[in-house]
Amino acid sequence: MKCFVTGASGFIGINLVKELLNSGNTVKALYRGPEKPKLNLDCEWINGDILDHGLLEKAMRGCDWCFHVAAVYKLWMRDYSPMYKANVDGTRNVIQAAAAAGCSRIVYTSTVGCIGLKKNRNAALAPATEETDPNPKQLSNHYKKSKWLAELVARDLATKGLPVVIVNPSAPVGPLDAKPTPTGQVIVDFLNRKIPAYVDTGLNWVHVQDVAKGHILAAKNGKIGQRYILGNLHGNLTLKQAFDILSEITSIPAPGIKIPWFIAFMAACFDEIFSKITGKAPRAPLAGVRMARYKMFFDPSKAIKELGMPQTPVKIAFSDAIKWFSENGYIDTKVGL
Repeated sequence: MKCFVTGASGFIGINLVKELLNSGNTVKALYRGPEKPKLNLDCEWINGDILDHGLLEKAMRGCDWCFHVAAVYKLWMRDYSPMYKANVDGTRNVIQAAAAAGCSRIVYTSTVGCIGLKKNRNAALAPATEETDPNPKQLSNHYKKSKWLAELVARDLATKGLPVVIVNPSAPVGPLDAKPTPTGQVIVDFLNRKIPAYVDTGLNWVHVQDVAKGHILAAKNGKIGQRYILGNLHGNLTLKQAFDILSEITSIPAPGIKIPWFIAFMAACFDEIFSKITGKAPRAPLAGVRMARYKMFFDPSKAIKELGMPQTPVKIAFSDAIKWFSENGYIDTKVGL
């Protein structure tokens, strides 16, 4: 297949490009910025903006599949208007351009932040599924709000006949997390012994390469207008459990102090006030602490059953992430694996 990928230089995007190429597909990879990604991949790199409809439609002509992965993923910004412009308007623009160019499948990358959650006391018993939409209180930051509005755009265009399939990745970890992402930063901070304590929260961790394969499977097997959680059936871990696994892999002691949520919340409030003065991103964004109020546990059974979503053990995902961060200069001291 001839494929077009937006956000190709990002964490999920670059792993998706690699998986597409490894599967024998040809790829046009859109990136934004002055410099082309330095990875030696046999694809056609295109520099451009997802808001440039003319460029997109022209570049997508002849492509069978479009994967819209690009998004602004930040938990703190001084001005959030560019996030809404990219995530909402950009999504509409990419999907419409892909349809005009004749793509037979358009896979939109949403997030599990657009899946409705249950409160902590129930989350471990009933992980959320695709059937539940978030309530307003759970759209606790601008990233979630912008991605929810973008998913509504994708759903609306699907109802109008455009061949859109939606995927909702959980918390991917693994190689090529160059920024790194907020979840990758948790691993980096743990490895650099910068996490003295933890809050009682949880995530569904998944190998980023499984997420990349899940995108391809969504293009092959996904039903138009449906959404699929790209996660790991055994990936629902409290933060304490995740740190214990990281400790087991590396022999770095896991933090043993649990901080009450309201203390973390107050600390984040002061951190954000300081950030507004300095312009530097807070170490503990208020958006992240608000998300930590809920255990973000999910059930990817639909993607496993309908798409064939692979299920690499979470410990391997952590090990691959640790290895990549260690080999690429993110760790202050050598980590044993």
